[in-house]
Amino acid sequence: MSRIFRRLPRVFALTSCALLVSFAAFAQELRITDLSPDNKDSVLDRKTFLITAKGLSEEAAKPMLNGQEIPPSQVSRMPGAISVSLEGNDYSSGALWIEQGKAVSNAVWLSLAGSYVVAATEDEVAENMDGLTTYVDLVSVIIEESHNGAEEAAKLAEKFGASIVGAIPPLNTYQLRLPVSNLTERDALILRLGNEVSVDAVVIEETSAESQPKPQERDQSGSPSTSASNQKEWTANRFLDAVNYYTRRMSSEDEPVKTHPIRVGVIERDVDFDAPDFSDYLGNCRAEKNRTCVYARDAQQPEDHGSTVTGILAAGWNNGGNSGFLSGLNKANPGFDVIVDRGSDAGITANVAASVNLVQDGVRVLNWSWGIHRIGAVSVEGEEVDSLVRSGLAMNGYEELLEEFFLWLRREHPDVVVVNSAGNASSYSSRDEYRLPSSFVTEQLFVVGGHELSKEKGLSVDDPGYANKRKASNIDMRVDVTAAACARGSTAESGKQGRVHCGTSYATPLVTGLLAAMMSIDPQLTPEQLRMLLRRSAMTIGEEYDFEPVDADDLTSPILPSERGNNLNDPDVGHSARLDMQEALHLTVQSLDRAR
Repeated sequence: MSRIFRRLPRVFALTSCALLVSFAAFAQELRITDLSPDNKDSVLDRKTFLITAKGLSEEAAKPMLNGQEIPPSQVSRMPGAISVSLEGNDYSSGALWIEQGKAVSNAVWLSLAGSYVVAATEDEVAENMDGLTTYVDLVSVIIEESHNGAEEAAKLAEKFGASIVGAIPPLNTYQLRLPVSNLTERDALILRLGNEVSVDAVVIEETSAESQPKPQERDQSGSPSTSASNQKEWTANRFLDAVNYYTRRMSSEDEPVKTHPIRVGVIERDVDFDAPDFSDYLGNCRAEKNRTCVYARDAQQPEDHGSTVTGILAAGWNNGGNSGFLSGLNKANPGFDVIVDRGSDAGITANVAASVNLVQDGVRVLNWSWGIHRIGAVSVEGEEVDSLVRSGLAMNGYEELLEEFFLWLRREHPDVVVVNSAGNASSYSSRDEYRLPSSFVTEQLFVVGGHELSKEKGLSVDDPGYANKRKASNIDMRVDVTAAACARGSTAESGKQGRVHCGTSYATPLVTGLLAAMMSIDPQLTPEQLRMLLRRSAMTIGEEYDFEPVDADDLTSPILPSERGNNLNDPDVGHSARLDMQEALHLTVQSLDRAR
């Protein structure tokens, strides 16, 4: 008996340690998971923001904006969240994070630009006749340019018994909550709204409810072997050569090139900061001037779409699944800001609202790894597309909204470019009856297709057969260039590679990162000049078609003689374009030298 009692303290101590270890394992890191305007504020004067965070303790928390603590008198606590009031003119858009004791959260981007739309809850969506989920009582109206948008929206709200709950003021677009309870009532009221003289278009949203998983563009042809690596696929675009060229040439002792900080906007929901790829981006990242920084809400899973797309731009090297292009430039980095934001979960309208905010906050390159197809669209084989489809009614509204966005962009921000994925439905990118937004024809929109490495061995990287077009990639002459479609996702464990993801969503950030690097060399480059440099530097892919599509098999707009020094006999003429990241940077430096 005495031996048993003598062992009890030891057993109790071991049990206590186990409990402490178990508690530590379940303790959450401090992470900001959402940031949204307080709905108590006026739609046109949002000054109060709600920060939702996990890992908050009872200890005093300090919200930090642009490196400065927000005064405690402007901060209020509630379970799992913090409310901050930014009244006055002393604040500007910037990085927001929380400090609590020794814990530091991820930084999110707080925009004071003022565009925001509300997402529907599960009780506010229904299934329409096409079997698609649609918002019941939330619509957006685009007011004619000749009218004062805010005043006209208020008149419409009063006339139809609606309330204004969201707005994209630069686009004269206002979100209304209608007094309806079903789709029949909604559609009747939409008809009445559309007949108003001051209304240009009514936008309905077809997407799932707030916080529900959103379908992403999928690659119908599957993924390559899991043994494939990013670097292996990216050799087709000279990824590592470009990193080496930038770091070596920009910091050359003989002829250094002065570089400039560039902001990049990524329209995605969130990023997993627990993944080793992003663990270096907590807190005040910009305290170090010459590095890449990432600002985003925290995600639950490392292999989410947002983490993979952002990782291609900014994942830390040798930490996890990805090696980001811009983070690889850190030896000569002028300070790239990668801002991941989509505002709310209100579908395409939220994507546009977030894009407007980011452009107003100084973003020069927007990454749009998303797109939609009109229901009934067919692939090049004649099969109906069943990925990311929307009804004709929704597509008409989206088309009007996107048109307003690009008109505003050309008028107010002509130096900004948008990089959009071509899509993965083996369909057509340029036809507005098939796909948005890639069908828009504007200098400020770059459309990216996808390719994968050829199985043929012994070819040089500049051989047209080195890479093949990816079967699922959308095609035709609206596509500007192709890039590697496959990349590894981030992982939760350091040193381990993630699952392979394929699609034009992952080709797009390669072009986005390259354009940002080109702008950092010469920030005066116009969209037209960027496209010229991108196409002039491109390698080729596939067979020559003499400018005429053969069975709809052209992957991109064929390379023209003007893109090869007006040489009609250049062997590249007539081929589709494949991204060459190193040569594009080299031509950019040459162009800058000539301009001097």
